[in-house]
Parts: sequence; C-alpha cells; structure tokens
Amino acid sequence: MDAAVPITSKFPASGVSIFAQMTAMANEYNALNMAQGFPDFQCDPELVKRVNHYMKAGFNQYAPMPGLPLLRQRIATKTEKLYSAQYDWESEVTVVPGATLGLFCAISAIVRENDEVIVIEPAYDCYVPAIELNGGKAVFTKLKYQGFTIDWSEIKKLINFKTRAIIINTPHNPTGMVMSAQDMLTLEKLVENTDIIIISDEVYEHIIFDGLEHQSVARYPKLAARSFIVSSFGKTYHTTGWKMGYILAPERYTAELRRIYQYVTFAANTPIQYAMADYLEQEEAYLNLPSFYQEKRDLFRGLIKKSGFKLKPCPGSYFQLLGYEKFGTESDMEMAAKLTKEFGIASIPISVFYHDKTDNKLLRFCFAKSNETLEKAGHILCNI
Repeated sequence: MDAAVPITSKFPASGVSIFAQMTAMANEYNALNMAQGFPDFQCDPELVKRVNHYMKAGFNQYAPMPGLPLLRQRIATKTEKLYSAQYDWESEVTVVPGATLGLFCAISAIVRENDEVIVIEPAYDCYVPAIELNGGKAVFTKLKYQGFTIDWSEIKKLINFKTRAIIINTPHNPTGMVMSAQDMLTLEKLVENTDIIIISDEVYEHIIFDGLEHQSVARYPKLAARSFIVSSFGKTYHTTGWKMGYILAPERYTAELRRIYQYVTFAANTPIQYAMADYLEQEEAYLNLPSFYQEKRDLFRGLIKKSGFKLKPCPGSYFQLLGYEKFGTESDMEMAAKLTKEFGIASIPISVFYHDKTDNKLLRFCFAKSNETLEKAGHILCNI
C-alpha cells in the first residue's frame, strides 16, 4: 500500500546496518558468520533455568521503571567491589533493555540543538544517529593508526564552548583497544573546569586480556561525577538476544535519563531481571570471563598465524582485526563480500565505522564462537 502522505527521512543516506547486511549475505551463501558480534554457543543453563522459574512463578508483568530493586542493589554492590565506586542503587542505577537503547537515552538526556559531541573513530554505529536526532553535531577524531591509540592533543583542539560531551568506548569495538589509566587521567584533566559530560560505553568491561585491568570511569571520582557509564549483561553472559543492560550515573543525570527512558520503553524484561539478580551472586561468571575469552582469542590467532592475513593487537573485546594487504587492493567492503561469497566466511569491513569511510584494508572477525567454529574459520583463512 502506498502511503497517502509523504514523509521526509531524517536519515536519507542510511540503509540497513552492515551487521544485518553481512549476516544476510552469510546466510545466502551458507558462509561461516564471523561478522556479527554474538556467540554461537549457549549461555549457562542455570541462567535459562532461573528465567524459566520466574516466568512460571508469574513474574510476567511490568517491572518498576528504573529496574527491579534487588537487581539494582546487586549492580551497585558489584560496581563497588570491582571499581571501589559507590552508586546509590535507588537514584543512580537504571536497568535498560540493551546498551544501545541506554546509549540513546543518555545522549538524548544531554544533547540539545547545536551541541557538539566528540566521537572517536572508528566508532560503533549507534552514536552519531542519536546525536543527530537530538539536534547535535558529531565532531570526529580518529584513533592513531596503526596502534589504535587516542590522540588527546587532537581532542583538546576540538573542544570549544559548544562541546557538550565526549563518547569513549573501552574495551573498544571494533579495534579491541583498551584505554589505560594514563588515558583516564589525561581525560580527567582535559575536561576539568568545563561542562563536558562523558558517555562511557563499557559493554565489554569483562572481556579484557593479558592481565590488563579495565579502567572504568567509575574508578575516577572526578570523571564519574560527570559521566554516564553504559554496560551490558548480554555481552557478559552470552545472551545478546535478551537485550539487557544498565546505566550508572550521578543522581541528577539519572533523573533526566529516566524522564526520557520512561517514554521510550518504560521497563525492561521482568523475569530476566529477576534471573540476573540471582546470577550476579555467582561472581565467578564474570570474573572468569577474561580467561574464557582469552583462550578463544589465542586459539583463533594461533590457527591463522600462518595465513596471509596480518594480525592486529587485541587486548580486549571479542573482535580480531585482520589486515589483508597481501591479497590485493580491493576496498574492505569488496573484500568482505568476496570472502563471504567465494570462500564462505563473513566479516565486517572497518571502513563502515568511520564517517568518511577511511579504508585501512582491515576486516573485523568475531571470535565469540565455539572452538569448532574457530577451527573452521582458521582452515578457511589459511587456505585463501
């Protein structure tokens, strides 16, 4: 049916996301899907059992808008244990149905017409649309190539009276970069005596390797006092399809966040919240995550070290970047399509994470996969 009244798109150049595109292509060509960032193995059966328990027990109606009190209490307890940061569970912890929605609400809470937000590229694709929908302007800087480190001097040059926020992401998607304590101290000094707010995307906080320690904004009181911290149960517990996350922020920020959130979706899934509250008592489930994923990272890297692809450092997240210069000069979009169609393995081209489509001939592979999948991937990549 044709619409009787025409509408003007707010994003006329935007189409289907690259993640959906590559997954669809992987399905069409029966390719191994190493593109989209989700595990192909199951979560702990005990977690499923707890969700089922609460469904059968009748906990199937709306939860309180900010989240179940017990879950928020245990999030606050976990945060204090890990980062020595005290958040009031009633006024500073909010449970949301997924980190993407949480990021949208946090950005919406603070960005006004003509505000500028500094975005560090390559950047996850939900940041800029949320900024622009709220009348703001994304101002871009890039991680240094090849080491993927932050150029703080460049960020300093971008700050002006219009700068409302800086978005950071650690561990970083798509590069796997991990911000250091020195990075945080530099950021702290940079925003001192300004009204700049930090939005810290920390959804991969527990997926960090080689003995490194996650430098959450929560560890730095001066930064925490001006920050939204967004985290994800989906990444931590291998349940990305459940769409469950949370936001930590000072009381005044949280109040504004909730004013917006209540009209976006009102509340997150009730039985899953009860199950997560129970499961947070099993600390080993997140404390053992670094070693769990480091084993997979090391296996994947070991399987492809004799291939023609160039391995990039991966200190965090569950993504491995591979350079393909040896195989030709095609664009990364063309190479990703070629690998999917001709060789049966799907990846994500890194240029899509840049507003100007910077192409460093890199592809992102997700290693949150079963060992069997990783071995298949290694076999394919070594035979190209």
